[in-house]
Amino acid sequence: MFTIEDQGIILDAARQPDARRISYFTALCPLNSGTILCGCQTGTAKHAVNSTIGLSRSTDGGRTWQALPTEFSGEVDGVSVSCGAVELVEAEPGRLLLFATWFDRSDPTRPLFDPVTEGILRSKQLLAVSVDDGLTFGPWQELDVGGLKGCSLTGPVVRWDDGTIGVAFESFKEYDDPGPGRHGAWLMTSRDGGRSFAPPVLVAQHPQHQVYYWDQRLCVGRASGEFTAMFWTHDLAAKRDLRVHLRHGRCDEDMSSADAPQATTIPGQIAAPLLLDDGRLLAFVVDRGRPGTMTLWCSRDHGASWSERDRLIVYTHDERAAVTQGRENVDFKQYWEDMGKWSFGHPAIRRLDDRRVLLAWYAGTPDRMGLRWARVNVAEGANR
Repeated sequence: MFTIEDQGIILDAARQPDARRISYFTALCPLNSGTILCGCQTGTAKHAVNSTIGLSRSTDGGRTWQALPTEFSGEVDGVSVSCGAVELVEAEPGRLLLFATWFDRSDPTRPLFDPVTEGILRSKQLLAVSVDDGLTFGPWQELDVGGLKGCSLTGPVVRWDDGTIGVAFESFKEYDDPGPGRHGAWLMTSRDGGRSFAPPVLVAQHPQHQVYYWDQRLCVGRASGEFTAMFWTHDLAAKRDLRVHLRHGRCDEDMSSADAPQATTIPGQIAAPLLLDDGRLLAFVVDRGRPGTMTLWCSRDHGASWSERDRLIVYTHDERAAVTQGRENVDFKQYWEDMGKWSFGHPAIRRLDDRRVLLAWYAGTPDRMGLRWARVNVAEGANR
């Protein structure tokens, strides 16, 4: 069904200075001007104390890319911080919003994840505005997440036709919290271009906290306010990843009392959905089996089924990192360690036109990771 028309490099890790040798947490944002922006976390290592935001720009539909000179401070309100995630959305023509998760690095000896308490560093969700396509940004503004702790953006930021913006994030627990983890997937919305936000609404949370719905990715649905969310789903009791899970919902609907997200037949971890005008639902998915793959899947019944005949393996990866965890009998603390070692993943998907989508992800070796892209023709009969 699908045809890869072209593919290439967004950010070549081999050409980056050591201070930016690791780039990941891929984000894509097409602008009304025709420019496409790609955001990432970049630094000396995954979740390094000096990790910051990197931006690249394409003005030819994603064929070629240039790194932007935009610089972001390593301090917020006088506190040393590192970047954990970045997402972008054009709220209005010419008005770009950049969302970022910043982690407290006032004690540089602390890793992101504490293997004793299983908590993460104190974080803030921040917003900055650009009116020149990402060349410069205004001051940071903190988003109010309603008292939730251990939060991080899970992107992408979505925008409905009526102008409503949806910001996806997850909560867990902070570094020094001795209590058990309580993971939740959340959504905040703004109806005034990001100038104010409604309180977070719950998208997914296991009632007994035995299953984690990690790294939710949203796409807008057929009607205003509707969305489809997909989750990297981990079963703590069974000590393994489950198949990718899916949920349809509305941005103004709290789902704490709704049925649990439904399992798909898709293997893998993070899954980025995109709904086409003809009703087909796409999912760009990272699977860290052997070999590792980045695969584009398709459902013709709004996510109820996913045929292997309607899939395209976009990229195959030879993982060289010294990971310790496989598919079964996963040690949760060691799994967190592996997350800091994996050398490919973080799928992003955006529509280019009626026939084509742009895909992006990070890939490389344990000591050098850059960003890649592929343009795929998704029109029916494109490969005939």
